[in-house]
Amino acid sequence: MIIKFEGIKGEKMLEKFFKLKQNNTDVKTEITAGITTFMTMAYILAVNPSILSDAGMDPNAVLIATCLASFIGTACMAFMANMPFALSAGMGLNAYLAYTVVLGQGLSWQVALFAVFVEGLIFIFMSLTNMREAIFNSIPLSLKKAVSVGIGLFIAFIGLQNAGLAVDASTLVTITSFTENFSTKGICALLAIIGLFITAILHIRNIKGGILYGIVITWGLGMICQVAGIYVPDPAVGAYSLFPSGLMSADFSALGKTFGQCFKIDFSGVGLFNFIVILFSLLFVDLFDTLGTLIGVCSKADMLDENGRLSQIKPALLSDAIATSAGAVLGTSTVTTFVESSAGVAVGGRTGLTALTTGILFLLATLFSPLFTSIPSFATAPALIFVGFLMFEAVVDLDFSFKKRDEAIPAYLCILAMPLFYSISEGICLGIISHTVLKAATGKAKEVNPIMYVLTVLFVLKYIFL
Repeated sequence: MIIKFEGIKGEKMLEKFFKLKQNNTDVKTEITAGITTFMTMAYILAVNPSILSDAGMDPNAVLIATCLASFIGTACMAFMANMPFALSAGMGLNAYLAYTVVLGQGLSWQVALFAVFVEGLIFIFMSLTNMREAIFNSIPLSLKKAVSVGIGLFIAFIGLQNAGLAVDASTLVTITSFTENFSTKGICALLAIIGLFITAILHIRNIKGGILYGIVITWGLGMICQVAGIYVPDPAVGAYSLFPSGLMSADFSALGKTFGQCFKIDFSGVGLFNFIVILFSLLFVDLFDTLGTLIGVCSKADMLDENGRLSQIKPALLSDAIATSAGAVLGTSTVTTFVESSAGVAVGGRTGLTALTTGILFLLATLFSPLFTSIPSFATAPALIFVGFLMFEAVVDLDFSFKKRDEAIPAYLCILAMPLFYSISEGICLGIISHTVLKAATGKAKEVNPIMYVLTVLFVLKYIFL
């Protein structure tokens, strides 16, 4: 009786804090959504240390820093904004830091992390002064819908790559050969396809948590294939055992190799101009990747009002900014809102309880890293591909009639650019530039928000100088 009372009391507390009924959700749905989001993001725990280690950083330290920064950012999102978005070290931003800033320009990784720290402080200022919110609200509703569609294609493309279905070729990309290296790569691509059908069937049958079940079932099928000898691990080609190498690891001493190192820097040989260029490159990409993710996922979840605005945009952006600076101090690249949050939203996540669940799992990952990092990419790939389909549904909200071509064409360019240029921010840049130019050139200049003109000039300058 006591346990039951405590359980009811706990649910009431969660209801009061996260306003579950007001957002048409419940505790079970939110927790399932949080687990789903984490499962689709767990790959970052393996990928981020691998990328940043190429810049000379200790991979174990980066793993712990990534987990802690993800927890801090996601917990801020949960308690400050009550939004179902998870944060972690952004893909693309980590590669830019490692391969362009450190290896390409010869800067130390400590200086690069200091640039990330400063970027976070600038974003905190912009969030507190409503600058980022003003930018968000200035973007027209048609482009916000297009961002949702574009992100859908973008994450579906990521899913196809993670599955091993889309591979490099003389035509830039093509479908993989299933028969070549079948026991290491072909079978994984096949399992991803099977997982996609399983996820789709569960969705059509209206089974809650179908995306999460799809991940677990696909992983389970992979382990069965390994036991049966159909899948053969071969680390030389990147094919590792699908079974966890262990359960727990409680060694946190490695964090000292990156913690606070962003303040131990030597600017000799860096140059003020080079540092400013790096800082603004990080600013542009992070700002519009975050805005794009919030726009796209909120649009899909019907969180935007009739004017395309988000009531909790300010604390959401502030959470993102705090996480960026905290991550730099801990020892990881720019922490940003993850587009994979759409996976949790797709299974019903609507409040900060979803984010908090994901954040706790990131914190637990510091202890259970061998388990979480064992989730194979082909198991999470079907979730990304399917969520891409769910986000693509927003295309029906776009008006492609002749009278609306001045809005439809920018929306089309925005959608097209995201997967083909592999960047959410580039899609937004081209969408905003084309929207402003077409409106101004067709006698509708007054319909464009003044901030859009400023952004257009900045984006053009970005392509010229950055």
